[in-house]
Amino acid sequence: MQIAIINGPNLNLLGTREPAIYGSQTFEQYFEELKALFPQVIFNYFQSNIEGELINEVQRVGFAYDGIILNPGGYTHTSVALGDAIAAIITPVVEVHISNVFGREDFRKLSHVSAKAKGVISGLGLKGYALAVNYFQ
Repeated sequence: MQIAIINGPNLNLLGTREPAIYGSQTFEQYFEELKALFPQVIFNYFQSNIEGELINEVQRVGFAYDGIILNPGGYTHTSVALGDAIAAIITPVVEVHISNVFGREDFRKLSHVSAKAKGVISGLGLKGYALAVNYFQ
């Protein structure tokens, strides 16, 4: 089984960015834990702060992988194009957010991705990624 994890803008700052909201662990540290939890899964990890690069990656893996775990970051609320890319592929997508986007600012309640995804996991911290892997198994 191959699962792509695609993280959007500012998620490269996990561990230092607003630790009260996002925790103090880097994604790279968590990624090692995730790989150890699921040794039977082949993971591909990609992060970008650039919308077009995220769309390119969704398209690249969207016809070949068994699942995509996507945390679009701030592009969740602004990127119609990212939502359209998800609608155009055949690989199922689970949208993951570390924080509870519904408990934050009102603009975060709008997602251009959620309607195209198989499901959404929000507010459970980095553990949301492991829950998404479980969905694909």
